[in-house]
Amino acid sequence: MRELLFELLENTGELSLEVIILRMAGSVVIALFIFLSYMLSHEGSIYSKKFNVSLVALTTITTAVMIVIGNNLALSLGMVGALSIVRFRTAIKDSRDTIYLFWAIVVGICCGAGDFLVAGVGSAFTFLVFLVLGRIKNDDRLLLIIRTARVNEERVEALIFQYYSRKANLRVKNTTETAVEFIYELSGRTVDRIGRKKGAQGQKSITDAIYEIGNIDYCNFVMQNDEISS
Repeated sequence: MRELLFELLENTGELSLEVIILRMAGSVVIALFIFLSYMLSHEGSIYSKKFNVSLVALTTITTAVMIVIGNNLALSLGMVGALSIVRFRTAIKDSRDTIYLFWAIVVGICCGAGDFLVAGVGSAFTFLVFLVLGRIKNDDRLLLIIRTARVNEERVEALIFQYYSRKANLRVKNTTETAVEFIYELSGRTVDRIGRKKGAQGQKSITDAIYEIGNIDYCNFVMQNDEISS
């Protein structure tokens, strides 16, 4: 039993140069699909060229690691022990970036093990999913921030309810002896729909109605979407 264990630990299973080059080349080809998918599914300031290049590098590095440890039990156990003490603190801008990291690692593992069919078919399906659904974003959110005198507190609340009913969520209400500040959260669709409706009826916009109350220090709309929050 002991001799068998030593044989497993010492078995290196060396690969030929042609096989190593083939596996590395296959990982590069599939990594380019990952690169293209990330570029097509991200746009604006959320797209990071450096991160996209890192995905290609991660795929090839994982392939190289798998080639080294794939046929050597001792090296694989050592690699697991080494990676278990590494702590990664890279900030992820978008939740989809985590999926791309996992995708690159899986492709690297498959190519390093020589299973190009699983890597190719799996990447093709993942590529199509991101190509079709990758541009879907959360509904834009707007923050309506109003600061006014305390005497207008009830009038502002009534006006916001009149315009947006229950679709305006009061998130913050800061008060002092002389002033009060409101922060309402609204969806972009709600603001657009109600704005068009009020305009068609010849009514004032929400900002004009607020400033007509008087003693308004400021009234700001702040956009919150994937571009800014990330």
